[in-house]
Amino acid sequence: MAMSGKDSMLRMPACVRMAEAPALWAQMQLGLRAEAAQVRSAAGAELRINAADLQQFDSSVLTLLLSAARLCASEGVRLQVCQVPAKLQELARVYGVAELLWPELPQAAIKA
Repeated sequence: MAMSGKDSMLRMPACVRMAEAPALWAQMQLGLRAEAAQVRSAAGAELRINAADLQQFDSSVLTLLLSAARLCASEGVRLQVCQVPAKLQELARVYGVAELLWPELPQAAIKA
């Protein structure tokens, strides 16, 4: 997980597979907590993660994103996953968690 330069948005890596998930989660927790503190200090309520770079992933990415959303909630901010690849939206829909990750999407778009 990296920070993008100009807008301080966290970014998902290009590859998220089961084998890398535990190490990635350890890294994500640090970044999420630090970013949540910055968001709160700026009187913000939303932490954003850019998922545009995701190219190769399995269902472990859903576990990471749901865990990130829970961590953000415990830090007093809402997680927003931006620029979500269609393949990831479809995977979330199949696993029945799309509405948890993207509550702002119309339900018809999630169930289509």
